[in-house]
Amino acid sequence: MQYTFRSIGALAGLTLMVSSCDSSAPQEKQDVQADSTYAPVETKAPNTDYKPAFEGQTRIAGVKTNTPYDVTVLSEGLNRPWGIAVLPDGRLLITEKSGTLRIAAQEGKLSEPITGLPAVNDAGQGGLLGITIDPAFESNRMVYWVFSQDTPNGTLTAVAKGKLGADEKTIENAQVIYQATPAHKGNLHYGGRILFDKDGYLFVSTGERSDIVTRPQAQDLNSALGKILRITTDGKPAPGNPFEGRSDARPEIYSYGHRNVQGLAFHPVTGDLWETEFGPRGGDEVNLIQPGKDYGWPTITYGIEYNGNLVGDAIQQQEGMEQPVYYYDPVLSPSGMTFFAGNSIPEWENNLFIAGLSSVHIARLVIKDNKVVGEERLLEDQAQRFRDVQQGKDGALYAVTDAGRLYRIGK
Repeated sequence: MQYTFRSIGALAGLTLMVSSCDSSAPQEKQDVQADSTYAPVETKAPNTDYKPAFEGQTRIAGVKTNTPYDVTVLSEGLNRPWGIAVLPDGRLLITEKSGTLRIAAQEGKLSEPITGLPAVNDAGQGGLLGITIDPAFESNRMVYWVFSQDTPNGTLTAVAKGKLGADEKTIENAQVIYQATPAHKGNLHYGGRILFDKDGYLFVSTGERSDIVTRPQAQDLNSALGKILRITTDGKPAPGNPFEGRSDARPEIYSYGHRNVQGLAFHPVTGDLWETEFGPRGGDEVNLIQPGKDYGWPTITYGIEYNGNLVGDAIQQQEGMEQPVYYYDPVLSPSGMTFFAGNSIPEWENNLFIAGLSSVHIARLVIKDNKVVGEERLLEDQAQRFRDVQQGKDGALYAVTDAGRLYRIGK
């Protein structure tokens, strides 16, 4: 049975239409009416009285999309999906936290689980996480992914690669190419996003594993925790990294001082690397990443501990540490993200879209001159924890939720 919801006006409500089809692919359709600029979308009280470092760093003016677009639920059959990679033919390669991998056809039909991946530890925030494909995938069929791996000393963030078999049922010759050491006996803050840069090297995000004892490693250049890393497809430090040749730093480190980075994306025009990371209670960040820079955690933050205590010395600015382009208080719980390339929806061109977990929406950020100038909440009425959002070959956005939904959002 297929369910289609179509809005018939901003105040008029919804019309429900029912048609017969595969129950794994219900469809919701929503036409967004013309709108412009409004008060900030965040109306809840902040957790702190901390002041932003500059105007527009938080609670920017709200915007609404003028161009009508559709929202379609393609499938509800995924099992805790985490990451999306877009295949050359437009289908989606999707990780599931438990350790399985599936292909979703453009109409939403899901493949059987793809086998051959190494075992994951999916306790807590662990599991099979981010995924990307080789720039030469059409000829080599290579896939790269991040997962939480068991070791004798605890768990860690690991990167693996393998070849998608011609029958698309198995990953062949899977091998672990990188381990973000040290391991830790815990199940939080693995980071987990991965993507290729224009030079064919991999950017990988890690977390600082959450515990008070591991937090300082985000500032430690001899630890891979709380970092953005840049490595080769064999797991070696990429040439040209900012700490290359230094005896007091790991050469794979690209930036540091991160808490738990779950979003990475390149701007479609400038090519700059942007990220999102979780703060504690408040202080989720959107950052423009520059090589060798320190992004402050846990020394500076716009958040507090979950129990209400202050984080460290409760400072928000310090010389030598980067300020976030934008921060949230209360939290967005930002996970995967993507920039919108093209102008099929003109207002969205070069906008940043971030999957929100506890905030149960997709955040649209309008960015000009590396500053956020407008914010919109999409799909908030769906009450879903959005885990990843990526742009497909057809120009639409595709998003997955912890509850197992796959959405298509676009024209």
